[in-house]
Amino acid sequence: MNAPLSQPFSLPGLLSDADAESAWIDVIQKMDETYANLVSQQVELERKNAELEEAQAFIASVLGSMTDVLIACDRNGRIEQSNPAAERALGHPSRDLAGRPLPDFLDPGSHAAFARLCAAALQREGGSDVELSLRGPTGPFPVSVNSTVRYDQRGHAIGLVLVGRPIGELRRAYRDLAAAHEGLKQTQQQLVHSEKMASLGRLVAGVAHELNNPISFVYGNAHALRRYVDRLTAYLDKVHEGASPEDLAALRRDLRIDRARSDLPATLDGMLEGTERVRDIVAELRRFSSEQKHASERFDAAALLRSAVNWVAKAQTPDLAVVFDLPATLDIAGHPGHLHQVAMNLVQNAVDAMAAARAKRLELHARQQDGTVTITVRDTGHGIPDEILGRVFDPFFTTKPVGKGTGLGLSISYQLVKDHGGTLTAANHPDGGALFTLTLPAAGRSEAAAKDSSR
Repeated sequence: MNAPLSQPFSLPGLLSDADAESAWIDVIQKMDETYANLVSQQVELERKNAELEEAQAFIASVLGSMTDVLIACDRNGRIEQSNPAAERALGHPSRDLAGRPLPDFLDPGSHAAFARLCAAALQREGGSDVELSLRGPTGPFPVSVNSTVRYDQRGHAIGLVLVGRPIGELRRAYRDLAAAHEGLKQTQQQLVHSEKMASLGRLVAGVAHELNNPISFVYGNAHALRRYVDRLTAYLDKVHEGASPEDLAALRRDLRIDRARSDLPATLDGMLEGTERVRDIVAELRRFSSEQKHASERFDAAALLRSAVNWVAKAQTPDLAVVFDLPATLDIAGHPGHLHQVAMNLVQNAVDAMAAARAKRLELHARQQDGTVTITVRDTGHGIPDEILGRVFDPFFTTKPVGKGTGLGLSISYQLVKDHGGTLTAANHPDGGALFTLTLPAAGRSEAAAKDSSR
């Protein structure tokens, strides 16, 4: 009959009963520790297996969602793994592709390019972008391939990873990009044209206002001259008919020939003055409209500013109070047409800002110091909000209603001033209204700089 399990095992003659029981307890504790370790390792193994399965599922989903062809090759160009896009492109499942040389699925014309990729892998060089033509089930399948060298844990080159995008998709994307770029260019051209037309409209209105006075003067004097000619003709006709001295004297008194004779010089002088003013305006227009990018000349900026105000502000806002704080002459070397456009844009911007103002006052100050000409244009409008102060010179940015501005006037002005070696800044005046500050090199300084740059 066996001894009960609860009795301690003993070795007769070797261990006492107490020693045998203590040894048995130690064995049981060791077995419990071993079992606990086994359970912990099993849990950890199951967790890692779960993570591995999740990682494999994630990688499989990524590879399956890729539209680009992905093929992993060894150093000899044999396929090790491929994604579903590659299977569709080559017309074979992944299990049929594994272990086969990739050149078997390339057109002969692509073998040399693929050989260079393999050589780069052997030489531990970075891969490059090449175009390969795959042999698909329906014919050649061109792809633009980006290749990278694959390394093992020891840093040895063990193959290539090829990622190829179908050329058809790239060409379609390029066409879409080119179409979008062309549409953007056309839109920009239309906006620039709109800004030019708006500037032209302001210019025409100003010129019409400026031409109105001399033309009206010439027109009125021409009518007076016609009356004088009619009187003199009637008097001379009587003289040639042999009228008596008494009749000629009476006719001379009735036709006021003496007064006509005395008025003729002043009338002709007035007509000449008016036509000369028209001639000067036309000359200014021709000079300002010059498109010679490199044409630089010395001109008076003070006269240019006065002309800009006359052509823009006075024609649109008769009740505008204008203050000129300008020196007698302010010589600048540059393109007068471009700087005249800048002045007109600044004046127009000031006039628009004062549309709802009670007191409309435009102040232009200018001074020359240390070879720099500084011009400020201040209005009494609502000013520029702080949140948009840094954006007023951005292309196409405008706070005007739709159809009232293109957002290019100040941007174009900023670039024109920059081309002349100057700066254009915007700020708010402490007493209210916006303040634009224009700085330009003086005539002597800018001409010297132009000579130095030409050497």
